Amino acid sequence: MAVIINGHDLTIEEVISVCRNNEQVELAPEAVTAVKKARAYIEKKLDEKAVIYGLTTGFGKFANVVISNEQTEELQRNLIISHTCAMGEAYPRHYVRAAMLLRCNALSRGNSGIRLETLQTLIDMLNNGVHPVIPEKGSLGASGDLAPLSHIALALIGEGKVEYKGEIVDAAAAMKEAGINPVVLAAKEGLALNNGTQMMTAVGLNVLWDAMSLQKVADIACAMTGEALHAIKKAYDYKIHDLRGHNGQKEAAENLLALLEGSSNALPLQETKVQDPYTLRCAPQIHGASRDAIRYAYDMVSREINAVTDNPIVFPDEDEVISGGNFHGQPMALTFDFLKIAISELANVSERRTERLVNPALSEGLPAFLTKDGGVCSGFMIAQYAAASMVSENKVYDHPACVDSIPSSANQEDHVSMGTTSARTAAMVLDNAQKVIGIEIAAAAQGIWLRQEQGQKGIENLAPATRAAYEYIRTVSDPIERDVIMHDELVKFDEMIKNGKLLAAVEKTVKLK
Repeated sequence: MAVIINGHDLTIEEVISVCRNNEQVELAPEAVTAVKKARAYIEKKLDEKAVIYGLTTGFGKFANVVISNEQTEELQRNLIISHTCAMGEAYPRHYVRAAMLLRCNALSRGNSGIRLETLQTLIDMLNNGVHPVIPEKGSLGASGDLAPLSHIALALIGEGKVEYKGEIVDAAAAMKEAGINPVVLAAKEGLALNNGTQMMTAVGLNVLWDAMSLQKVADIACAMTGEALHAIKKAYDYKIHDLRGHNGQKEAAENLLALLEGSSNALPLQETKVQDPYTLRCAPQIHGASRDAIRYAYDMVSREINAVTDNPIVFPDEDEVISGGNFHGQPMALTFDFLKIAISELANVSERRTERLVNPALSEGLPAFLTKDGGVCSGFMIAQYAAASMVSENKVYDHPACVDSIPSSANQEDHVSMGTTSARTAAMVLDNAQKVIGIEIAAAAQGIWLRQEQGQKGIENLAPATRAAYEYIRTVSDPIERDVIMHDELVKFDEMIKNGKLLAAVEKTVKLK
């Protein structure tokens, strides 16, 4: 079933279905009406020879230069080709598809003045898998994502490169094979296509979606470590968390209790100790704070994907064309900087739990570095190094991009958001966090197996939910008797997190919040 867009009620879930599952996209009837109405108003203003930014003037610092009707087509094309300044590696396909959808949704609102046939052509490209090649670097996130969005518009006019049927080809050739005619841009359409926050939002939305799963996987990792280290699960009692009242904290505590329900390893109280270290005892508070930040990001992104963010904005009913600043990426810049810090903290505490598993001074009787033959074998010694390295790297990426600004366009654009950098670094943090939490899960599974080898019934005493996790893990990765190529094993854990199979195996037993 196609995703119907009208600029008002697109959901994050629908964006994911389009960008990852190739769902088709259609314009709602009311969107068709709104787009036609706005374009008719633009044509009326052109006939009246009104002086309106971006229609009959140049752009940025050239806003005071009046452009004749005869120069309109050249003006719009020049805007696009001159702005295709992005550099670096190309964005992955799902980011590009998300950006295309978000741009179409914003235009479908009927406040941009684009022609219906131009918008429909962009939708046709999306539905037929004609994906513009968009280099990932070069956006200030101020007049929106000018450079990245210009690369989308470049393909729309039949120029530049696209990814089509798995190959990088000329846009004109792909458009011809797909039966799509390139567009000759009319007045206002260049700005309608390249002013906006859709690239940063596309990247950040995908990071957010994966973070929503990762927060659950982090709880699974903590529960498995709790099984291996004989945690005191009384610290997760709802009475404690209700007293503080933070929703994320309460959800994390509920998840941990559900995951450990029925365990004979992690008990309400332990005879050998009074309390656990913070990485176990305070897991609801730490994980929960990240959950609340992720929820904040969800709310912000849900608004942004239905926002009109180009300039100027057309109000046909009010007979106004207003030059404003909805393209400024600051709301998303702050959001994605917050999001990446939240994700980073899930990795930070995970690495510390891994340290407790491998360090014989902290591991509650487990063999050093989780190997039975220490000295001859190194076990998980360097796996913890790798986790520590990625956690440290995340601290570099965590620096908020939004606190920096370099003025541009001869100081006309004198404050910029750097929001696309916020989103891109959030993606880097996410990748590291998935790997770090995967290392913890690998170490915890090894610790549980070693308990069994020590005659402590580590596997037999697992809760049903952690047992489900352990059993799935063992379909992919065997316990490590002697040293192996650890990279190969750790990649398996990274993949089981990213493909969602570990989480799915656990949620067959218990549904996590």
